[in-house]
Amino acid sequence: METRKIGSLEVSVIGLGTNNFGFFMEAAAVAPVVDVAIEEGINFFDTADSYLDSERRLGQALGRRRDQVVLATKFGSSVGEGETGGASPEYIRSAVERSLHALGTDRIDLYQLHKPDPETHIADTLAVLDELVDEGKVLEIGCSNFSLAQLREAEAAVGPDDARFVSLQNHFSLLERGDEAAVLPEVVATGMGYLPFFPLASGLLTGKYIRGQAPPAGTRLEKWGDSSLTDANFDILDSLTAYAKDHGHTLLELALAWVAATPGVASVIAGATTAHQVRENARAASWSLTVEEKAEVDALTPGPA
Repeated sequence: METRKIGSLEVSVIGLGTNNFGFFMEAAAVAPVVDVAIEEGINFFDTADSYLDSERRLGQALGRRRDQVVLATKFGSSVGEGETGGASPEYIRSAVERSLHALGTDRIDLYQLHKPDPETHIADTLAVLDELVDEGKVLEIGCSNFSLAQLREAEAAVGPDDARFVSLQNHFSLLERGDEAAVLPEVVATGMGYLPFFPLASGLLTGKYIRGQAPPAGTRLEKWGDSSLTDANFDILDSLTAYAKDHGHTLLELALAWVAATPGVASVIAGATTAHQVRENARAASWSLTVEEKAEVDALTPGPA
């Protein structure tokens, strides 16, 4: 599988997002998914302390293979009663120790701020993250759900020899292209790695949802509800499905390959609850869209406003 750079890290172009491990899966189902991911060449595993028991389950499933993978987690979101999250130095110190323990590791390869904290100046957050890098508890740092203005504020707050955000993890897919207007150009210009989450639009880009029918039981959209099951979106899906079929691929493969072909993208964070889904995701890495194909697909979906 192709690999790309996030700072000093070398990551597979298809990653494995693990929020399913905590929210949608039984504990015993996690290890087979991790096993197949490694077999398929996926080395980038992304989790968060707020994904219920995801960190602990991932760490246990990796076991002695910890050094074979790039392990990313996030802090800052609420992790339950009494822990409101945030990005203050004191909170980060407690959060990193909690994650290290849950993951069963002595360092986190990519430690990411899950969302901006309006109560804490970004310079204070970056200062303690720099200390964690110096201590070897964290190798690289990243951020998530940041706007262009917030990225620039963070960059301005970093000293010349201090750790800086090397990655941005934002919502991006064929149906959510807002970052193309300003955020992605900034990512490319600064050399960051872009990590799209929900690249399959919570399953909408897999073909599992059918126009006019209720979401299947147990799916994300059935559990959490969503306003994306519209005729307009299904019209787009029909066009994308036809395009993928004409090129000998599935809608899922097109969705992931298109994101991977977007400049700035380092690894596409795709979730999975079964070994079969992992293999489907990994198969998408074999389709490298040409510039012409990327433009053709662009024209089938709504671009940034």
